[in-house]
Amino acid sequence: MIVVAGESLIDLVPQGTGALAPLSPRLGGGPYNTAVALGRLGARTSFCSRVSTDGFGEALVDGLRAAGVDTSLVQRGPEPTTLAVAALGADGSAGYGFYAQGSADRLFELPAAPLPSGVRALALGTCSLVLEPGASAYEALLRREAGRGLFTLLDPNIRAGLIPDPDAYRARFRSWLPYVSLLKLSQEDAAWLGGSVREWLAAGPAAVVLTGGAEGMTVRTRGGAVVDAAAVRVEVADTIGAGDTVNAALLHRLSAHGALSAQAVAALGTAAWTDTLAFAARAAAITCSRPGADPPYATELAP
Repeated sequence: MIVVAGESLIDLVPQGTGALAPLSPRLGGGPYNTAVALGRLGARTSFCSRVSTDGFGEALVDGLRAAGVDTSLVQRGPEPTTLAVAALGADGSAGYGFYAQGSADRLFELPAAPLPSGVRALALGTCSLVLEPGASAYEALLRREAGRGLFTLLDPNIRAGLIPDPDAYRARFRSWLPYVSLLKLSQEDAAWLGGSVREWLAAGPAAVVLTGGAEGMTVRTRGGAVVDAAAVRVEVADTIGAGDTVNAALLHRLSAHGALSAQAVAALGTAAWTDTLAFAARAAAITCSRPGADPPYATELAP
């Protein structure tokens, strides 16, 4: 089983142009999208978070169950669901404004018991590692489970507007790297964080996947491999959830290659990485081809 930990929220996506364009509510949140994408791909997946008991929260839990995602690690609370108001660029890229004060997902508490013995990987990222007090609880989960030898994926998925002290966050990010097996981030995230792939690999991860949208993606491993994959060309509706789909596709395909361990990822050959990145690129393209975070099902990616 793969556990995805982090926030769920409602994306309010504009339907048209102008400041007062109607907003359509969509299920979202980086970790939530990753969990749904994994479930749709057929991976045994569990979501670890705190979700509101309001109407939006009920819809979020229903979305997880519809994708086949286990919800036994979901904490519930009466606080409101976080709202993210999207602003779409001409190329379909999305920026966000957040309404997250006192919301349920940021009140997540570290589970008292370690994750179940059948869990093979843990994925974290996005707002959940920024907004306190939940951020410290998610960080403690990362450190505890990595310390037990669990494979971990980190996608920082930077939302700069939520980060009051960028230098402090950058230092905190570097402190996570010894506990990360696979680091995945966009070129924009990498530029904001500073540093280099070489420095990050030296700090802990077995591999770093860098995504560039239409420019495709690249993996560099601790073992010295460098593999590129081209993006799949589609008519872009928007890019919401594309990076989250990449996270899910990477984990799903690495599992198929028997590579959900830091040692296996560092040693994975060029052919297996080429297959894994190409699969992730195809999955992300499908997500980009339809509005909102709507990742593909396994049948859509069948040869």
